[in-house]
Amino acid sequence: MDTNTEPRTGSGHQAPTPAPRALATEAVHAGRDDLAGLGLHAAPIDLSTTYPSYDTRGEAARIDAFAADGALDEGPPVYARLANPTVARFETALARLEGTQSAVAFASGMAALTAVLLVRGAAELRHVVAVRPLYGCSDHLLTAGLLGSEVTWVDPAGIADAIRPDTGLVLVESPANPTLAELDLRAVAHACGTVPLLADNTFATPVLQRPAESGARLVLHSATKYLGGHGDVMGGVVACDEEFARQLRQVRFATGGVLHPLAGYLLLRGLSTLPVRVRAASANAAELARRLAADPRVRRVHYPRLGGAMVAFEVHGDPHAVTAGVRLITPAVSLGSVDTLIQHPASISHRVVDAADRRSSGVSDQLLRLSAGLEDVDDLWQDLDGALGSRPSGAEAQASTPRVSACAPVPAPAAAPPRRTAVAN
Repeated sequence: MDTNTEPRTGSGHQAPTPAPRALATEAVHAGRDDLAGLGLHAAPIDLSTTYPSYDTRGEAARIDAFAADGALDEGPPVYARLANPTVARFETALARLEGTQSAVAFASGMAALTAVLLVRGAAELRHVVAVRPLYGCSDHLLTAGLLGSEVTWVDPAGIADAIRPDTGLVLVESPANPTLAELDLRAVAHACGTVPLLADNTFATPVLQRPAESGARLVLHSATKYLGGHGDVMGGVVACDEEFARQLRQVRFATGGVLHPLAGYLLLRGLSTLPVRVRAASANAAELARRLAADPRVRRVHYPRLGGAMVAFEVHGDPHAVTAGVRLITPAVSLGSVDTLIQHPASISHRVVDAADRRSSGVSDQLLRLSAGLEDVDDLWQDLDGALGSRPSGAEAQASTPRVSACAPVPAPAAAPPRRTAVAN
C-alpha cells in the first residue's frame, strides 16, 4: 500500500501538503495552494481533451505504468479520460477535507459507486453487505444485480455474521437517505473486519463528520448535492487511500465515467463555501424541525443528533398536498442547494425500491424529505405552514400529537454543528 500521505492530484503532479489547518481554511485553500506561485488567483479551467506528446516512447511507458497499477506520475496530462488538471484540483481538495490520501471524481455519484463495485467485482469479491435505508438508486443498483453483484441486507448488528469469503464491500449511509437514521460508524467499521467499509457521507459532508476517522476505507459523495451546493453541477467522488484510488482510476479510464472539467471547477468553487453553507442551512433545519415537532399536523419528525440541513417528517394528512402547496420552497428531487427543496421519497427518490422494503426501512408513504436552504427561516415556515393546511382543533389535535424520532432529539433554535478545529491527512 502506498504510504504517501499527500493527496494525489491525478494531473501529473502532486500538490504541496501544508501543515494542518482549520476546516474553514482548508475549504478555501485546498487544491489552490500552488496558484500564487503560478501568478494566478482563480483556479484555471483546462478544457483540453488531448495533449501534445512528442516523446511517444515515453508516453507508451507511462501508459504501461498506469495500466499496471493505476499510478499517475508527475508528467504532463495525456488524455482527458485519464486525468484532467482542473478535476484534479477538486480531488485534492476533497481528499484534504475528508482526511484521506486521495480522491477520485466521477460524472455522478452513481458512477462513483459503480466504479467501486466494479473494482471489487474484478477481484471476484461481488458480495455486498448493506444496511437500509440507502439512496434509492444505490439500493436498486445492488438489489437488481446490474453489475453482477449480490447483496445481503442486514441490520447494523448483523454485519459481522453476514460477511462471507467473497464479500467485497460493506455499504452504509449515515445519516441515511431519507429517514436520517444514524449509525455508529466506528462500531460498523469494527464489524467489517478486513472488508472495506464504504460510508456515503453526502448528507453530513466533512463539515459534520469524516468517516475515514472512524475506520471507513471509502467515503462516497454525490457531489451534486452539498459539495456543489447550487443545484447547477453533477458529479460524484470517492475519498480513499491511494491504493484503492489507483484501482478506481483504472476503472474510470476504461469505462469513461469522467467528471467534466467545468464541473470540476464548479465543485472546487463550491467547497470554498461549504462550511458556511452547511452551518447556516443546518441552523434553519434545526429550527424547522423544532417547529414541525410542535405542530399537530405532523405525526413524526426525524432530525439527526449530528445536526445538518436535512429534515424528514411524516404528516397526518396528504403528503402530496404539501408538495403541491409550497410556493417559496421548491418541490423537487435532490438536495444540498442554497434554496430549500422538498420531495416525497416514496414517489421519487425511493420509487425504485420495492414498497415493502421501503416501509420496512422506515420510508413510509407519509414521509416528506426537506433540504433546508439559506432563506430566512420565518419565510420558510410561513410557506410550510400554508402547505400543511388547516390545523386540527380540540380532541383531534390532542390525538395527533407528533413524536420525534428516537434518533433525533430536536435541538434548540438556530443550533449550529460543532466546528472542527483542524484538518490534516
